[in-house]
This record gives sequence, structure tokens and C-alpha cells, in this order.
Amino acid sequence: MTKSVKRTPSAASSSVLSKDTVLAHLAAHPGDTKRDLARAFGVRGATRQELKRILKELADEGVIERGKKKFARPGSLPPVMVLEITGADPDGDLFARPTHWERKEAPPVVLVVPGRDDTGTALGRGERILAHITQTPEGYEGRVIKRLGASAHRVLGVVRRIGNTARIDPIDRKTRYAYVIDLAALDGIADGELVVVEPVSGQPGARSAPHGRIVERLGSMNQPKAVSLIAIHAHGIPTEFPREAIDQAERARPLDPQRALRGNFSKWAASPPERAKRVDLRDVPLVTVDPEDARDHDDAVWAGPDPDAKNRGGHIVIVAIADVAHYVTPGSALDREAKKRGNSVYFPDRVVPMLPEALSADLCSLRQGEDRPCLAVRMVFDKNGRKRRHEFAQAIMRSAANFTYAQLQSAFDGTPGGIAPPLRDAMRSLWDAYRSLARARDERAPLDLDLPERRIVIGADGKIQSIDFRERMESMRLIEEFMIQANVCAAESLEKARIPLPYRVHERPGQEKIGAFADYLRSIGFSFAKGQIVKPAVFNRILALSKGTPHEEVMNDVILRTQTQAVYAPENVGHFGLNLTRYAHFTSPIRRYADLVVHRALIRALDLRSGGVPEDEMAHLTETAEHISMTERRAMAAERDSVDRYIAAFMEDRIGARFDARITGVTRFGLFVRLAQTGADGLLPMRALGAEFFRHDAKRHALVGEHSRTAYRLGDRIAVRLAEAAPLTGGLRFELAEEPAVPGTKRRAPARRRPR
Repeated sequence: MTKSVKRTPSAASSSVLSKDTVLAHLAAHPGDTKRDLARAFGVRGATRQELKRILKELADEGVIERGKKKFARPGSLPPVMVLEITGADPDGDLFARPTHWERKEAPPVVLVVPGRDDTGTALGRGERILAHITQTPEGYEGRVIKRLGASAHRVLGVVRRIGNTARIDPIDRKTRYAYVIDLAALDGIADGELVVVEPVSGQPGARSAPHGRIVERLGSMNQPKAVSLIAIHAHGIPTEFPREAIDQAERARPLDPQRALRGNFSKWAASPPERAKRVDLRDVPLVTVDPEDARDHDDAVWAGPDPDAKNRGGHIVIVAIADVAHYVTPGSALDREAKKRGNSVYFPDRVVPMLPEALSADLCSLRQGEDRPCLAVRMVFDKNGRKRRHEFAQAIMRSAANFTYAQLQSAFDGTPGGIAPPLRDAMRSLWDAYRSLARARDERAPLDLDLPERRIVIGADGKIQSIDFRERMESMRLIEEFMIQANVCAAESLEKARIPLPYRVHERPGQEKIGAFADYLRSIGFSFAKGQIVKPAVFNRILALSKGTPHEEVMNDVILRTQTQAVYAPENVGHFGLNLTRYAHFTSPIRRYADLVVHRALIRALDLRSGGVPEDEMAHLTETAEHISMTERRAMAAERDSVDRYIAAFMEDRIGARFDARITGVTRFGLFVRLAQTGADGLLPMRALGAEFFRHDAKRHALVGEHSRTAYRLGDRIAVRLAEAAPLTGGLRFELAEEPAVPGTKRRAPARRRPR
């Protein structure tokens, strides 16, 4: 796509004022006013009458159109207008048409150019946008100014046949109405099929349900992967790669070591890097450590004692990361698609990768025993885990083993199983280095939340086999700390080279959240001074005080809600949660575009070889950071929605069962509770508390009975019974397992009834 033609008044002013030159100017600048034209052509004095005459004649001849003092050639578009997305081409580029078009000729097609909007979901067919229109030699481009929402209120839902009609039950639990569809219009669409519908008559919220028209079919709700399909469609996550991107990935070939090597590990340690050559790390027993269900391996680690006598007790740690930049070059079809996706999205039954499988699961994955290009950082730490120095180099590695966290933990616990002795020694060295780094980490005191991660196991039939919590092992903390140190090194090196980068920033909590947190602590007898300077260690102290109390579990949730959202930004404000002054994501370029940008920046900063970050990419770093922050939030929302729906499906045959739960949220309309065994979340509505009127005490995070003074507080344990499970929306509704106490004869006044 060529760039838009920039306005050049001097070029116009050098032309003779005539009908032809005025038409040529309006073709490049539709929507110009008479003043704009006068400025462009250098019109002054009596020549103004000549311009006025030309414009009148062109308008009388129908060659140009005039509206609100602006002029344009017929069929041309104003500089700002509302568009509706109509579809995409094979490369994934979106096209749109004007929403209002009263001319005889067909409306022009507009290529949609991403703007700096940041709403959390990708643009999709049927969505309306306010766009700035420019004309290029290829046609019109529309740069997004603001998103206006889905055209005609399109809804994703499931077909339900009822007598001579059918309805569409919406997937979104916030949508409180269904659409009515005539059976004759179903045209073979089966009961239980996923569809996209838009209204054709009636209004949402009217007494009668609105009628709708099915505009897209997505398959059966009963198919094994329907749950993740719903989340993918609802959040606008791209799933199909453009043909050109797939072809580029499939044409990629492994790196030839003999043409790229410049020396081995010992030479890297003893001499400065050499341009355009890679360090040979194939004899270094680097290992990958991942969860059992990992779909790719993009990082490997090695550690050993530092032989330098001046650093007695110190350690050398190498973190090697897949060199995705070797295969995904700036501006290529692969790069455009990776940037659009922003990151991989992980569901219990599938992954929507950022890169095609030929790269993500093969050439860029650090497979055991296979040569792979990598970008490695060699870090030297003293005996107390403080970093003394580091350096980056492009290298070639060969993973000695692909371990799971459980295997690494077993080796640490003294039961290495079938692991060969040389690798046992390598694992021992990892643990020795980690002990030093852990001391420095504890001294740094990052935020130490205990947030169990749910693990959903899906069978071959698409149904849930089990839901439990992933075990939190020390081996996970080992890899996490090594990756954090590598990320810090990346940020430091780029800052030193004065190369812009997308920092991973996490601002300290705002005063409003801190105030609410202090109110909650006082309600449970914990002291907290509102005016103090809040550091991660302050939260850690509260967590330590809550251990062994009824507040221990919920305290982690409350502190998490007090935090701000971590984002990507070219301006560094530090990372509050990790208690670091500078931090960047470097270690996962297979699944995060931010890391790929950092890799390219390092290649440029260290002059390692061609293929570094180009100038135009650095110029648009703010826009890129905003975009990938949005795609990250989109992925998190989609993953959370799919988990909720899977859990609701798993709980559907347990309606009426009794569970131990904890109150995790208190609102004016009821209580949010979490089950102890599965971590399933649901709502216990206000009406389930009986006839007594309960007041919402926001500062105490409690519902308090008006007569009995019975209180339901955040963190309280209660027994509940599952009343409803809705896999379609992912909602769970609970009731109290015991009947609530009768408060007395006085009833709640109608005017004070809770909102429905």
C-alpha cells in the first residue's frame, strides 16, 4: 500500500489557474473550501473572481459538487465520514462503504487503516467507524478516528425452534432479550446452531421481542470446540492466516550453522561480538522448561559457576530465546499479520497462534536435539544474586532436553528419575544460581501474590474431564526469575543505546483504589495509613499478616483488584509489581509481538546484523504499543470467557448440589462467590437472601440485614447450592444451602426494592 499523497500548496500555486488544474487539485484534496483553493493556487486580488467563476462553471456542468462551502468531484468522499466494515481481502485488510449514500452511482470502497483507537476488540464486519478519508492513487483510505459500535446491533446467539417460530438466544449475558426468526427464513439452519443476527423490526427492550435476520452461520453449538469458537468470534480474534503469510512461513528454511558461526561459547565470553556471525552454543546444555501442555518452546536456560576469581561464589546464567526476527522480517506479510494479532490466544482446547504453525511449532520452537537460531543474553551475578554485567549475542543452540516444571522440580527434590547424569549436573547448577537470584529477589521485594491458576482438561470428545488448580512449584519461580532478569537486561541495553522500545510498564495504584483498600482493611481490623508511600513491600506485609486467618485467600484478590493494568508504552514509568525501574518483554517472541519488536531493537542497537527495527517502526512505536496492549486485553477477555463457559458446562449436571464457597465480591444486587474445589465463580442474587432488606455497606464490603443485622462480608465462607448453570453465557447462579432466617413481620418497602 502506498502512502497517502501529502498536501503541497506550492505545487498547486505553480500551476496555471484553470478548470483542469482545479479538478486535478480536488481529486487529490476532496472537501477543500474556496479558501483552501485560493491558498493552494496563490490566488489574490482580482484573481479571486476568476476562481469563483471557474468553480461556478464546474458546478453548473456537474463536474464538481458543492456542500457547506466545500467542493469535491462527484463520487468523492468528504474528509470525515461514518463507514461500515463490509469485509476483508485474503490478506486480512478490511474494507468499508459509507453508511449514508444518496448518489446514483455505487458508493466507493474504502480501505480501512488502523488508527489510535483502543477499545479492546478488533474491527469486524458490520461495525461502524468514524474515519478520516484520504485519496491515494489506488483509491480511498479511511483512518479510524473512533469506533461507533456494531451496525444494526448484531448479536451472536444460538437458534432455538419453538412451534412455528424460532428465537435466537444471545451469547452475551448482558443482552437481556432474544430475537424472533420466522421458520421459513431459517433455510436449513438447525436447532442449536450458532449464528449472527441483526434486527429487522422492533426495538430491543420493547414489549414484544424484536424480529431478526440471520446474517452469518458459525456451526453447531454442540460441536466440541463451540465454546472457544464463541469466544473467538465474540472478541473478534483473527483465526485465518493470509495465504501470503502461510506461504512465507512454509518457504522458510532452517539456518545453516556453517555459514553463520563465528566461534564457540568460550570465544563469546573472551572477545567482543563479531558482526553478522553467531556464537555457537550447541555444546552448552541449554534446556527448555515448560508446562506439560506447552505448545511451543521459545526460551532455554543454562547456569554455571563463574570461573573468575574476583567473583567467588558467583554464577553465569545464559537465557537463549528463539530468534523469531530471523524469519519474520519488518513489513513482510508474516510481520503484518503478527502485528495485527498482537499475541497468541490460549484456550483449554486450542491455541490461536500469532505465527503460522510452520514457525510457531517448528522452526522457531527450540526442539530437543535440533539446531535453532537464537538471541541469547549472558548474565554474570555475584554470590548474592546481584547482576554485575551482561551482554547479548545472536547464536545457534541445540536444546539438550525439553523438561517440564514437574521434572525440574523432581530433580531439585532429589528424585531425578530417568534424567541422564550430565543433565542432572546442569539442573543442579540451575538451582545453585537460582538460590543466589532468589536472595536478590527477596531483597527487591516484588509483589508476591498467590493466585492459583485453574487447569481445565478437555477429552477427545470435547467434554471436560476435570477442573483443578495447577500446582505452584519452585521450578516455576526459577524460570520466572531468569526470564525477569533477561527482560531487565534487554531494557537496560536499549536504554544505553538510546533505541526506543515498548517498555512493559505497571503504574502504582491510584489514590482512589488505595483509599478503598484502606477502608476494607479497617473493616477487618487491619491498620493501613492512607497517606503512606505505597510500595510492593507494603502489600506483602498485609499478605503476611493475613496468612492463617479467614482473610488469607480473599486478600490476594483484593490486592490484585487494587493494582493498575500493566501495558506497553514507549515512555518508561517502571514496573510497580516487580519493583523494577525498567522492564521490557524479550523472552516470548513466538507468542507476543512486543518481544519481537524488542528483539529487532536489540539487533539494531548492538549492530548484530541486518534485520533490526526500521526507522518507520520506531516512529510509530506509540501506536504499536497501544495496539498490542489492546490485543493483550482482548486475549485475556476471550480466554476468561471460554473458561467460564467450560466451567458452566461442567457444572450443568450438578444443579442442586451443595458446595463450600467463599464470598469474593459484594454488590447492591447480591454476592459473588467462588467454590473451593473448582474455583468456579457465580452470583448469589439478593433475592436468595430471603425477605429481609439488606443494605450495601461499600466501605465494609458487606450486605447487612436491616432487622437481624446479619452480615455477609467479603471473604466469608458460606454453604451454597447450585441453582442454575448456563453454558451458553458462562453464568452460574447459587442459592444459600440453608434457608435464611425470618427477620420478622416488617417487610421491605416497595420503593426501596433493589434494582432488577
